[in-house]
Formats: sequence, structure tokens, C-alpha cells
Amino acid sequence: MSPMIVLEKLTKRFGALTAVDSISMAVGRGEVLGFLGPNGAGKSTTMKMVCGYLTPTSGTAKVQGNDVVREPMAVKAAIGYLPEGAPTYGDMTVRAFLRFIAQVRGFDGAEIDRRVDRARELTNLDEVFTRPVETLSKGFKRRVGLAQAILHDPEVLIMDEPTDGLDPNQKHQVRSLIKDMAADKAIIISTHILEEVQAVCTRAVIIAHGRLLADGTPEDLIRRDARHNAVVVKLPAAVAGQVSGGLAGLPGVAGVEPLGGPAGGVAAFRARARDGQSIVVQVGEFLRAHNISAEELYVEHGHMDEVFRAITQSEPAEARNA
Repeated sequence: MSPMIVLEKLTKRFGALTAVDSISMAVGRGEVLGFLGPNGAGKSTTMKMVCGYLTPTSGTAKVQGNDVVREPMAVKAAIGYLPEGAPTYGDMTVRAFLRFIAQVRGFDGAEIDRRVDRARELTNLDEVFTRPVETLSKGFKRRVGLAQAILHDPEVLIMDEPTDGLDPNQKHQVRSLIKDMAADKAIIISTHILEEVQAVCTRAVIIAHGRLLADGTPEDLIRRDARHNAVVVKLPAAVAGQVSGGLAGLPGVAGVEPLGGPAGGVAAFRARARDGQSIVVQVGEFLRAHNISAEELYVEHGHMDEVFRAITQSEPAEARNA
């Protein structure tokens, strides 16, 4: 199946500033792509080019085979877009605004009511449906923005911080909605909430300094953390040296490091896994073979925030890992 979004060496310059630097990637139907990067990395600029709101300096962006520069109306018709800040017409009621969007999208008659009611139900806007948008909380305004983005049931959905301003219950509702819609759409989500990537995304890319630096599943990225699959062992201080030296010689162990000094007759250390492989069985078998009982033993997992920092704080000249 052909990708629904294709970027090839997409670049945007503002004078001497290169905001987006030759980004290439493709997004297929059924993918929920988390688009990550620090402030100023080029995320919003990239999404605005894909949606046709900014013209690329060079390179191409295509949506369902339509070039964003040569066929902008076809691209806009195929996309549902939730921009940063969810701009609306504040003096309109939620109902009037969504009806206006339905008309702009080309619907009329009973189809307008059907589309508006469906968007209202999906985004849980019943209690504010007749209120002016300007009187709503930030969270409800965000949900109105999401409602307009999905009103025409687009096959491509691009959202900039979709859960910004939402409370935990609202975030759960929106994330569930995204997962429910994902099967027949290509979805891109820009977010600073790393837990959101793990909760809803099937793939994640990280950009910094306008360049694509990492691309993989959330699990792939988490495995980059040096502590992923590390085993922490707490045991009597009297045998700590023996165990630490023995574990360091196991084939799956990249190294052993102490976790503070012995306290109360107990010592703790971390055995780091080589290449992120699982080593807990090796560690357990070693302890049993030497008749050593651990006070505590558990496996650590990688942390997306550690991986994010390691990638985005590297020098911009480092090679991509796409």
C-alpha cells in the first residue's frame, strides 16, 4: 500500500535560518506518528508545509499523491488539521462554528447536522455546545479545535499538541479517540508529552535543529536508553564483591556499577545489559548457581525522556538515524 504522506528532502528557510533541513519520511495508513523535538526544532513548520500553509523552500511534500504546492486544494481537502492554539471564531457558539466548518467543507442540508453531531459526540462537547467559544476553558477550546479537524472524517489527520490544556480524564478520552480512528487514517501528532507517544503512537520521529535524528517505534527508541533491561540487585554486602565481579563476566552484561555505598549490611548495584538484551535470566541463574539470595532484584526499563535528551542535546552535525 502506498504511503499517504511522503516528504522528500523537505526544507524551509527564513532568511539565514534553516528551520527545516532536508527531512525525508513517509507515513502510511494505520500509523500514528509521534513528532517529537524541543521548542524551535521545526515541528510546527514541517506540519504547516504538509498542510499547505507554508511553501517549502525546496524538496517536496505529498498527501495521497497530491503535491502540496501544485495541488493545494486536494491536499487541504484530504487533511484534518489541528494547529497550535486551536484558532477559532470566539464570538460564535460551538454549534455555529462547527456548522460553519461543515459548510466550508462543502456539506449542506441534513449532512451538516449529521457531521456536526458526530464531531460533538466524539469530542464530548455537549455541555458547551451552545456557548460562545470565547467563554470556554482552554481544554474545551482544544476539543472544539479537534472537532473541526475530524468533522469531515479525513484520511490524514495532523495535530499539534492535541491534548494541550486537557485534564487527565479529557486526555484519556482524546487518546482513546485517536486510537479508535487510527486503523484507516494516517495520523501525525506533535507533542511534548512523552507518555502520550507511548500511549497512542505506533512510531515516533525526533527532530532537532530542523533535522530528523531518530525514527522508530516507541519501543525501539526506549531501547536506546543505556539502562534499558538493566538489572538492579540488592544483597548482603559480604558477597557484593563476588557477585559484582561474577556478573561483569557474563556475556550479556555490558558493565556493573554500584548504587551508593553499603547501608545496613546491604549493597546495591546495577548490571547494565549489552545492546539492551534481556539479562535477568542470566543474573538469576548466576545467583542460584552460587547459592546467593538477593534482598531485592528487579529489571529497569528505558525512559523516553532520557532518550529524547540524549538525541536532542547532541550536536546538529551528527548523522541522522532514520
